[in-house]
Amino acid sequence: MRTLLAVLLFGLSATIAHAAGIKFLLVPQDDNGPALKTVVWTPCAEPAQDLSEGPYVLRGRRDCPTAGERLPLIVISHGHGGSFLGHHDIAEVLADAGFVVAAINHPGDTFSDMSHAADISEFIERPTDIKRLIDYMLTAAPDAKLIDGNRIGFFGFSRGGYTGLVLAGADPDFAHANVPCPDPDLPICQEIRHLQLPAKVFTHDARIKAFVLADPMNVFPQRSDLVNVRAPIQIWASQFGGDGVLPETVHAVAGALPERPDFHVVARSAHFVFLAPCSASMRQRAPELCVDAGGFDRVAFHEQLDEKALQFFRAKLH
Repeated sequence: MRTLLAVLLFGLSATIAHAAGIKFLLVPQDDNGPALKTVVWTPCAEPAQDLSEGPYVLRGRRDCPTAGERLPLIVISHGHGGSFLGHHDIAEVLADAGFVVAAINHPGDTFSDMSHAADISEFIERPTDIKRLIDYMLTAAPDAKLIDGNRIGFFGFSRGGYTGLVLAGADPDFAHANVPCPDPDLPICQEIRHLQLPAKVFTHDARIKAFVLADPMNVFPQRSDLVNVRAPIQIWASQFGGDGVLPETVHAVAGALPERPDFHVVARSAHFVFLAPCSASMRQRAPELCVDAGGFDRVAFHEQLDEKALQFFRAKLH
């Protein structure tokens, strides 16, 4: 009976929402790390508008009152040098469907702060960043009382996909991973070459019940590295990869997981097709991130990606 009631409430929250409410927040600094710049999308019963945020055009309503209760939570981890707005389209779709969605800029590995991006320490910090985000969303965020802490999911791209696998229980093995190192002078390349590897235990978080991973960076060369990953996972792989992610390593991680993932290969695509379709301003600023080769239709693809991710989270976070 409780399960049926939860499903009915979840369905109701989806029907009353018409837009994504958008709030910009700050997770406070604590003993585990610096403050985290955060954007939160929530179900909103008001009509959507186009909102400009830098080069991004978001679809939603600023500071709209949150519609619904006992709402599932999705947290988002961007890729190398990315932004908490880099996957705003899937966040908008999920929020419109009744989810609370929260994304952060990872300190030291985001577009405005690359101070740790070339260092192995960033790979330690990323999962902790997401754990701190979840802690905040469940306790101190404005909508904390509206979130169901038993229904938490994760979306991650590239290094964000790596972050998700660690949170799910994986333990990295940087010394034996098949990761390109085109510049041997990069700190992370030197650290791996000289086996200056982290001794710190990596952060796992069993509160996350389902994962959608897009072109995840694979530093888990052995099946034993993934043996503790038991949550349901949906994986999306580009055909050609890029930005340090090799296509064969995405297939390898999918094949090595203890439980078979929901696995999708995107034909004729490269790594950055998983970023949200770009505005005209964004295409001018960063064509290497926005313009896909071979006439690939990113807008049409994201309609499929967003819908499949929504279906997956609905099925796994009931």
